[in-house]
Amino acid sequence: MDNDNKLTEQALTKKVWNLATTLSGAGIGFTDYITQLTYLLFLKMDAENVELFGEESAIPQGYRWEDLIGLDGYDLVNQYEQILKVLSEQDNLIGTIYTKAQNKIDKPVYLKKVITMIDEENWLVMDGDVKGAIYESILEKNGQDKKSGAGQYFTPRPLIKAMVDCIRPQIGETVCDPACGTGGFLLTAYDYMKNQSSDLEKLDFLNNKALHGVDNTPLVVTLASMNLYLHGIGTDCSPIVCEDSLEKEPSTLVDVVLANPPFGTRPAGSVEINRPDFYVETKNNQLNFLQHIMLMLKTGGRAAVVLPDNVLFEGNAGETIRKRLLSDFNLHTILRLPTGIFYAMGVKANVLFFVKGQPTKEIWYYDYRTGVKHTLATNKLERHHLDDFVSCYNPDNIAERHETYNTETNPSGRWRRYTIDEIMARDKTSLDITWIRQGDEEDNRTLAELMTDIEEKSQNISKAVAELKKLLADIKED
Repeated sequence: MDNDNKLTEQALTKKVWNLATTLSGAGIGFTDYITQLTYLLFLKMDAENVELFGEESAIPQGYRWEDLIGLDGYDLVNQYEQILKVLSEQDNLIGTIYTKAQNKIDKPVYLKKVITMIDEENWLVMDGDVKGAIYESILEKNGQDKKSGAGQYFTPRPLIKAMVDCIRPQIGETVCDPACGTGGFLLTAYDYMKNQSSDLEKLDFLNNKALHGVDNTPLVVTLASMNLYLHGIGTDCSPIVCEDSLEKEPSTLVDVVLANPPFGTRPAGSVEINRPDFYVETKNNQLNFLQHIMLMLKTGGRAAVVLPDNVLFEGNAGETIRKRLLSDFNLHTILRLPTGIFYAMGVKANVLFFVKGQPTKEIWYYDYRTGVKHTLATNKLERHHLDDFVSCYNPDNIAERHETYNTETNPSGRWRRYTIDEIMARDKTSLDITWIRQGDEEDNRTLAELMTDIEEKSQNISKAVAELKKLLADIKED
């Protein structure tokens, strides 16, 4: 990217974000703003396509940028809401971008501000990487906003990059993320594959058929579809669909799965899971996503999945699924992640790397948790922090690994191998292993982060006490 493009990117990101701050003061949340920005930006780019390149508009007549730009007051709001209604009923890419679209900026003066800002730029003449980088940086800023809760849809890009560098998707392969959030895994996989071939057929497959993402939150589907579209992916039909991955069996099997499924319980109002293909029935959301991913891989297919600690040690359903994972898949690598890298605070997670169709003989662990301190404010995770892990993983030939750290001479080495016999001998077939001795540590969290941690823990305690009281009341009634 040249310097002019970099300036454009930084200046535009700042401009877009400054307006977000103004609207926030008027009670319009960042996520609502970015969603409306997406709807309007698509209209503007369609108009540019007609004006600058002589293409036919993809938008029905009467519902285009030109039908919006000259209006003011409640005429503007009413026309905008009518446009959203009509476009949400369209097919293909337009219908996906405008999935369940609703106007969240009901004050005409603020809606006009957003429209005017978008109208001042020509977006289509920008390089795809620049447009995409602007949008990505806005999504990341939104993920950092604790009030919006958008962080749950945003996986740190350096972690995604390291996972893709290890999995090495190849052009011609299919890649799926069954909980795609804003599309970071699919986008990074695309970037990894796009320069592998100049064959037009392969590039067409990559752009239109290789990638597939699913999310059950309409606004996230909008953001992910636009994110990919701005990078030149899925320009006719979005590779993202709005549905609940866990509700039904996968219709097609894929070569690669890259995912960070949502942590916690299933959202209220979700359909009960009734999957005869699952190995075991459980209410645990992560265990269900893990089962779904195991089942959606082709034989020889490979996966890299971010999962919380409880998946490694939970009994009953957890143990059943782990045993199946070890017998029918080669779970060859587990990366233990530190806290402080996700926008949701205090999350303890791991990346599991596995291949379908061969049993596990040994698992290599990389402990990037013990003694590692990252915070979103003062020491953000960067891609170079995971260089040593990727080197130990040895993506060139994972069958030819080596004891980078000799366990006898360096007992606190971060890279260690365990045989399947050692794993099977553990209570509940637990994969929750730590060997590095923890020394005295300095806490590098800021006061704000410390307070957030304390608040979250106190809320969890209050919730647990309330549930306990309810249980005791039920017992007394019996």
